[in-house]
Amino acid sequence: MKHIEVVAAIIEDNGRYLATQRGYGEFKDGWEFPGGKIEKGEERETALRREICEELGATIEIQNFLCTVEHTYDTFHLTMHCYICHLAGASHIHLLEHEASQWLGVEELLSVDWLPADVKVVESLTTYLQDNK
Repeated sequence: MKHIEVVAAIIEDNGRYLATQRGYGEFKDGWEFPGGKIEKGEERETALRREICEELGATIEIQNFLCTVEHTYDTFHLTMHCYICHLAGASHIHLLEHEASQWLGVEELLSVDWLPADVKVVESLTTYLQDNK
């Protein structure tokens, strides 16, 4: 089975978290944390900054590593390394690859139809936030 390794940004702003809706591919319309594939020889945090620039036209500051999620889909196995981030300086979100986005408060995190691997990230984020009150 094919193995894909990716990074994802849990972008926080004033207690809300960015969810993005895929605009293409097998999982079109599913909600996810933005990010993407790590290129050969690329460091995870470098890949995350590059992917967020490519997908959202934004610059981020990486705050903390949150978790690594493993999930097996029908056609591939996914390893996703997730980081809590903030937008850098005056950076703004521009949807370059996604069809929609929402800023969700903690109580709203389950209000969108997350892709299966991202459900695990939401669970980790919820636990992290409860443990760090």
